[in-house]
Amino acid sequence: MFGFLLRAAIVALGLWVASRIVPGIGFNSTETLLVAAVLLGLVNAIVRPILIVLTLPITVLTLGLFLLVVNGLMIELVAHLLDGFFVRDLGAAVLASLVVSLVSWVVSWSIGPSGYEIMIVRR
Repeated sequence: MFGFLLRAAIVALGLWVASRIVPGIGFNSTETLLVAAVLLGLVNAIVRPILIVLTLPITVLTLGLFLLVVNGLMIELVAHLLDGFFVRDLGAAVLASLVVSLVSWVVSWSIGPSGYEIMIVRR
């Protein structure tokens, strides 16, 4: 449970950064941001695998670049399901998914695999 909440917090940070960088992404409140992060985690766990299998031929043809569109569609789905989370169009959603991915990668790398280490340097 702690791992899921930590990942949701990391995604919330990524969504917050995306809302500051990407025009067309916005939130009404901090609570909406946190709910959007949890909902994005659930959508990525349930809907995304199905969509990846259904779009496998086009993903192979585009050498995997279509997965950016799939990630953007997941953010748009969350915006459709949640009032107070706004996404202007698919382009903004794709850019937001890139920002969320980069922020999640950097933060996950910095906290370590166990989820609670913060940059331990061994001498």
